[in-house]
Amino acid sequence: MNPIHRQTEIVNIIRQRNRVAVDELAGLLNISKETIRRDLTELARNGKVQKFHGGASMPMMTGEGPFRDRMSDNAPAKASIAAKAVTLISPGETLLIDTGSTTVYFAEKLIEISGITVVTNSAEIAKVVSLAQTQSKTFLLGGEFNADNRQTVGSMAVSQIRSFRAHHAVLTIGALDLRTGIMDFCIEEAQVAKAMIEQAESVTILADNSKIGRIASFEVCNLEKVTNLVCDQILTPDYQAALMEAGVNVYTAKQLPHF
Repeated sequence: MNPIHRQTEIVNIIRQRNRVAVDELAGLLNISKETIRRDLTELARNGKVQKFHGGASMPMMTGEGPFRDRMSDNAPAKASIAAKAVTLISPGETLLIDTGSTTVYFAEKLIEISGITVVTNSAEIAKVVSLAQTQSKTFLLGGEFNADNRQTVGSMAVSQIRSFRAHHAVLTIGALDLRTGIMDFCIEEAQVAKAMIEQAESVTILADNSKIGRIASFEVCNLEKVTNLVCDQILTPDYQAALMEAGVNVYTAKQLPHF
């Protein structure tokens, strides 16, 4: 297990349990305690965890309130979706990535790819990518800052998106159904997603099974504009048929271990 992958797994375990001892991490990952301590020191330096004597916890700075809760919610599914989605990306490509707990997991896998350019309205994603030593570039969009979700939104962010062209738009969603397609619960986040879709050659949607068959308040795009859907469970036959008819490539992520 290479250091980047190992440290990503450590962060995922801490997200699921919130507070974990060095001995416990060493046992779960079958790695020496000395290696775990070095990894925790590196992760703490980058602000991804907070060390305490004998272990580590999630840092206060990594999202407060609802967003931090979403990072821990359904963590194995989000990690598996991220691991599958990153296989669709090649070195040297440009990505537009919106704010979401699943896209943060995706960004943590994305740093294993060299020479990419990431344009995002998420301060958390910008931090993850910019700290990686992979000769990648990061652009954080300006605009009104939302401290809870650690994102920028509004007309300024949308305007800046139109300055970029990208190989991929990688987006999280609020809901997906057969009548409307992709939806979100926040109008400002829907506007950001729409702008990213307009500037990208392909559109990849990251969605766990809880998003399928739901309705949200604001339309983002119809299914015909989606290139790839990465989800954590096999879809029902009616959704499989509709997505195939719309030309969407559907990828079912292999579930990763739940620590």
